[in-house]
Amino acid sequence: MIHTAALAHIRDRRLIQTRPEGKDVFYMAGGKIDPGETPLQALHREIEEELGVGLADVAEFGIFEAEAYGHGKNTGLHMTCFRADLTGEPTATGEIAEFRYFTVSEYAAMDHVAPGSMMVFRRLAELDLIDW
Repeated sequence: MIHTAALAHIRDRRLIQTRPEGKDVFYMAGGKIDPGETPLQALHREIEEELGVGLADVAEFGIFEAEAYGHGKNTGLHMTCFRADLTGEPTATGEIAEFRYFTVSEYAAMDHVAPGSMMVFRRLAELDLIDW
């Protein structure tokens, strides 16, 4: 089981997703929780590393469990997801090649999608926070 912290940041009714260097799939912004770290600490560290910004008004959104995309069969993902505002304009930094904001249908139309991301997209759409 891979334990991660993820950011559900919404702009103009679209959800931000990041694509790491050398990958063909967009994931939730965030990453693995290091030993001794809380999910919230991991979230702040990962977003600074990936997008070069801090977070404000952070609130836990939920825990999502799915197959960990790109890690082989039987590898689970336990993702603690937070909603938050960014303290500045994001920039793709570190291992991140690019980021984009997607509606549910825009993300679902990609050649490759991460199951954990799709779960968050659907939940946000159910709450009428992002567009389908």
